[in-house]
Amino acid sequence: MIDYVNRLGDGAPLIGPPPKGAAVAVWSLDTRLDAVAGLPVAEASAVLDAAEQDRAGRLVHPADRHRYLTSHLGLRVLLGSYLGLAPHEVTLVRETCPCCGGPHGRPAVAGGAVHFSLSHSGDVAYLAFAGVPVGIDVEETPSTEALADVLPLLHPAEIAELNALPEGDRRTALARVWCRKEACLKADGTGLALGLVDPYVGSAPAPAPVPGWTVRDLPAPRDYAAALAVRA
Repeated sequence: MIDYVNRLGDGAPLIGPPPKGAAVAVWSLDTRLDAVAGLPVAEASAVLDAAEQDRAGRLVHPADRHRYLTSHLGLRVLLGSYLGLAPHEVTLVRETCPCCGGPHGRPAVAGGAVHFSLSHSGDVAYLAFAGVPVGIDVEETPSTEALADVLPLLHPAEIAELNALPEGDRRTALARVWCRKEACLKADGTGLALGLVDPYVGSAPAPAPVPGWTVRDLPAPRDYAAALAVRA
């Protein structure tokens, strides 16, 4: 289990060489910050590429736009540090979709020198970097309404596990399940295209084994859950 999550803030990060193999570096970021590693979020358009700028521009709520810009600025700062590039010099691409073969698969850096994954929820972003495919997810504890909506979509064993819990524990357990499952789906590039039934990750305090992947829960702020999946 990864017990330490690096924190990226408004100062320059202390960063080593890029992780090799299944070793993973995990970072967290407060997406309410006005600057990331000395770069003002208000000037992010000078660092992000056209696709990122377009995505940010389509976000209606200013708070959502700010969170997106902050997290992607953080991603570029860290990728640039690992690759020896300025943040604006990092070229992001999309891998081939494993479901349909289209050009909208897992986000990647051109050349594939390091694998990465980004997730943000509420005011928190988590970022993971490894030498092999990796996925990360962070989620706020869901509402009772979200629990009712998502529960029927899960693996039958997970549905039974959650229904067997006291009502007050179900939302926290669902957050664990959701993060573990999303981390796996991000890591293999399928996303939500094939639904939420597989893989079975379980709702217990420790994740269930997932063939081909190492899945771990991560330390997270109060009222959040986070998980990581890395190719075994």
